[in-house]
Amino acid sequence: MRLFPAMILGLAAALSLAACTKPTASGVTSDDMSMGSAKAPVTMIEYASVACPHCAAFNNTVFPAFKAKYIDTGKVRYIAREALTGDPSIAAAGFLTARCAGPGKYFQVVDAIYHAQEEMYRSGDPHTSLLNIARSAGLSDAQFEDCIKNEKSLNDLNARWEKYVKDDHINGTPTFVINGRVYDKGEMSLPELDAAVAAAQTGAKAPA
Repeated sequence: MRLFPAMILGLAAALSLAACTKPTASGVTSDDMSMGSAKAPVTMIEYASVACPHCAAFNNTVFPAFKAKYIDTGKVRYIAREALTGDPSIAAAGFLTARCAGPGKYFQVVDAIYHAQEEMYRSGDPHTSLLNIARSAGLSDAQFEDCIKNEKSLNDLNARWEKYVKDDHINGTPTFVINGRVYDKGEMSLPELDAAVAAAQTGAKAPA
């Protein structure tokens, strides 16, 4: 098995999550990766990890239809927040690779990692899978290696995740926040998202 640098393993250590604390969500920041119009009436924040199987299932089976229905039509602005759940070393290396590919290719790389996730775990060689994804996004092998070993980027990523845990009280992934209301039930179906967006548009309370 090809291992990631030791600094990734150290910085992406497991954190204790306070499941009994009511989650909150901070405002959108310059560190967030977004998709869709900033003028959209509804904002959905997703805390997710590229190493989380539930996040991959949502991305691969629900998100394409949600994106076409709401994000591409200007109804919803989507904000992605990077969590280090699942295997934290894979999550960290994956998100660093996506950011190194650049804002224009960030979501392309994240999507590719989600689709390759099962194979990464099955093969025991996530390094090679991520390297191939980095190549497809235009990164050289040297750029990829430098990217996942960049100490400042690793520190920044870890600090963001610690903030989400401590300040936003994120206790699992995926967690969705839609116009300020937290849906911490894990994966959501398209009908559930339809109801949540409709409630956000009217200011009403969506069904639990």
